[in-house]
Amino acid sequence: MDIYTSDKIRNVAMLGHGGCGKTTLVEAMAYTMKVTNRQGKVEDGNTISDFDKEEIKRRFSISTAVVPIIWEDTKINFLDTPGYFDFVGETQEAMAAADAAVIVISAKAGVEVGTIRAWELCEKYNLPRMFFVTDMDDDNASYRQVVEELNELYGKKIAPFHLPIRQNEKFIGFVNVVKMKGRKFTTLSDYEECDIPDYSMPNLNTCREALLEAVAETSEDRMERYFAGEEFSQEEISIALRENVIDGTVVPVLMGSGLNCQGTTMLLQAIEKYFPSPDKTVTIGVNTKTGEEVEVKFEEDKQVTANVFKTIVDPFVGRFSLVKVHSGILKADTTVWNPNKEAEEKVGKLFVLRGKEQFEVKELHAGDIGAISKLTTTSTGDTLTTKEEPVIYHKPEVAKPYTFLRYTTKNKGDEDKVSQALAKMLEEDLTLAVENDTKNRQTLIYGIGEQQLEIVVSKLLNRYKVEIELSKPKVSYQETIRKPAKVQGKYKKQSGGHGQYGDVHIEFEPSGDLSTPYVFEEKVFGGAVPKNFFPAVEKGIAESVVKGPLAGYPVVGVKATLVDGSYHPVDSSEMAFKMAAIQAFKKAFELVNPVLLEPIASLRVVVPDRFTGDIMGDLNKRRGRVMGMNPCDNGKQEILADIPVAELVGYSTDLRSMTGGIGDYSYEFARYEQAPSDVQAAIVSENTKEEAV
Repeated sequence: MDIYTSDKIRNVAMLGHGGCGKTTLVEAMAYTMKVTNRQGKVEDGNTISDFDKEEIKRRFSISTAVVPIIWEDTKINFLDTPGYFDFVGETQEAMAAADAAVIVISAKAGVEVGTIRAWELCEKYNLPRMFFVTDMDDDNASYRQVVEELNELYGKKIAPFHLPIRQNEKFIGFVNVVKMKGRKFTTLSDYEECDIPDYSMPNLNTCREALLEAVAETSEDRMERYFAGEEFSQEEISIALRENVIDGTVVPVLMGSGLNCQGTTMLLQAIEKYFPSPDKTVTIGVNTKTGEEVEVKFEEDKQVTANVFKTIVDPFVGRFSLVKVHSGILKADTTVWNPNKEAEEKVGKLFVLRGKEQFEVKELHAGDIGAISKLTTTSTGDTLTTKEEPVIYHKPEVAKPYTFLRYTTKNKGDEDKVSQALAKMLEEDLTLAVENDTKNRQTLIYGIGEQQLEIVVSKLLNRYKVEIELSKPKVSYQETIRKPAKVQGKYKKQSGGHGQYGDVHIEFEPSGDLSTPYVFEEKVFGGAVPKNFFPAVEKGIAESVVKGPLAGYPVVGVKATLVDGSYHPVDSSEMAFKMAAIQAFKKAFELVNPVLLEPIASLRVVVPDRFTGDIMGDLNKRRGRVMGMNPCDNGKQEILADIPVAELVGYSTDLRSMTGGIGDYSYEFARYEQAPSDVQAAIVSENTKEEAV
């Protein structure tokens, strides 16, 4: 593949709701530009972007794929992102490398939740964007409705650059609002000029006037000329619109059909014309020597700096670090410095990826996207630069995983294999996490949603030939006491020769400190229990609090005071006194009104106003307590609540169901509280059954 300089590169994220047609549109552009000999289809599992076995099986994108397409003399790096919310981490990584975005909307489905989320991401990353309305060939397509919905959401920013032309109710072409010309499709995306239909004129004049207003607002001179009734030249209009699109004051709307490759040429042309090349942008880094922020321009004559925005670890494809070069020229067979790890890295071979295809290149210029194979210490988010002037770029911000399930290996002895395989998958997907919950003797896996975790199970089997099973996690309950009691524990055993004898009198009471399992004191008078056995008594208490008698959960907040006892000069031993203390602990728990403590989380839910009633009603059913509400931007409300952690299992799926996928939530552990009696009874009963089994 040829080498491209910064001014001849565009980095474009493809965004939109799951199933809206992003991958089909990228495939259509690749086919239009002769990248492929035949147009692949998602249903057939032969598209460039969706090459993973899971993507082919499920018929939707799971990972971001890079698809470079050459338009005339410009290389456009398309980052085809997943639309389903479980894989938002992939989209967020792509946004860190993109300089602009195309938000795809299906003309038959209209503006969906994923469309709104895509817009919000563009706002967050301050990216220029345009809409492409696909599926215009469908009988149920309504371009006008899509534009009206966009206008309602985003106001005057929305600028239709195209209007549809239909003949016998079939989509056959479009009106170019910028050039005021009719276009009729001939073959694929090729077209010939045609007359503008009379029915388009009222809408066309409205759209044209809005465009000219936007052009006029780019300078005082143009504004004066506009009010004076002067005409702008086509070149002036194009230059002014480019300024508007880059600064986000104008968002073009284009149209076509991905399935029929209609409108793809116009989209490629618009991307080259209206989106910025990397050399027109800057990025912020931190000089690790001085600690100061530095503004880095995408200049090729500077020192090399590159940021790893995604990692691919595949047993068949290999390990690739996807990089965006921020300055200088990254060359193959050179050594670079990783300031994040404070280690040198050998850049062996450099590649440009197109889906699963790899094209070896000798160098990548500032602004370009490529891949480095077999880096040893570098991970996603790391920077590659020179040791003399080390710069670190900010790591991609990815969503924190809150959905968690318990996993167990299906086959005994596979624990190490599963652990190694998961470690590789965690390198690829920053929204996955694994936690070893030693208190409850379980291993937890965290993700954005349950669908993502199901795919992890499938990938482990297909890629690494190991099986795990997901199940409902065991919640980290605790046990404590509510009143004092004094008990005796006596351990006496005779088995020929030396026997075993230990006798303790212990006072148990609440310590008042639930952050500590137990406090041990001794107040023995007259040597009833020799001092050398005190540690054994404490050891018995320490072992007892690990698994409480009530339901087998850790015990906290107990104060144990050894006050009396007796011993045998021959038969007493440390083991005997430890066992006596354990017996005393079990006896005490029958007398001290033991209770179960459940973990409480501070929950934050952000939803549009119209869903607040449903959310609060659902929180009440989950034993949540709403603590307050705060208004947010874009007509949303932040609901703050305290809720038992047990009630958060499956909350991600339920929240999406209630809000159509527009709701967000996060939580953090707050404290432990006494569980209601009915909840305690149910948990004790459940644990009794488990132990019986």
